[in-house]
Amino acid sequence: MIGPRLVRGSSNDMYSAYLRKLKAGKQGYFTQDEWQTGLKALGVDSQLKKELPKLEKEVEKPSNYEDFYTYAFRYCLTEEKQKSVDIESICELLNLVLGVQFRRQVASLVEYLKVQNDYKVINADQWINFLRFCKEISFPDLQNYDANQAWPLILDNFVEWVREKQS
Repeated sequence: MIGPRLVRGSSNDMYSAYLRKLKAGKQGYFTQDEWQTGLKALGVDSQLKKELPKLEKEVEKPSNYEDFYTYAFRYCLTEEKQKSVDIESICELLNLVLGVQFRRQVASLVEYLKVQNDYKVINADQWINFLRFCKEISFPDLQNYDANQAWPLILDNFVEWVREKQS
């Protein structure tokens, strides 16, 4: 479901008109099918399909990818003063955002997050460091991991867990 945050800043009249085109079943939210119906009704679905490959290439650029990665976390913050995201959502987000590029690291990290009991939520600093870890640390040998560097404790614990599994 896509909710009101997607269209924040849009005028209420335009938003209402678009929801009418979508034939949205729930006020303020719409499903993927409703979204696609709305795009077709507006005659822009084929234009969007042409633009998506350009968007994907733009996101793949290293400077843009980090912005996209950070945005993905912020998008999951649904409450005004929320600063962290629950583990279950983080696991899904890791698979979605990093899973293709860093499949083995993400699979292992997700497995760890699901079995550990110390963390119920992940904050932005931990999230950013997941990407840094995937980019900088050799996996699965972890030979260049230095616990004396400024890694969040959750990553120190993850590395310890991986090493215990390997021995």
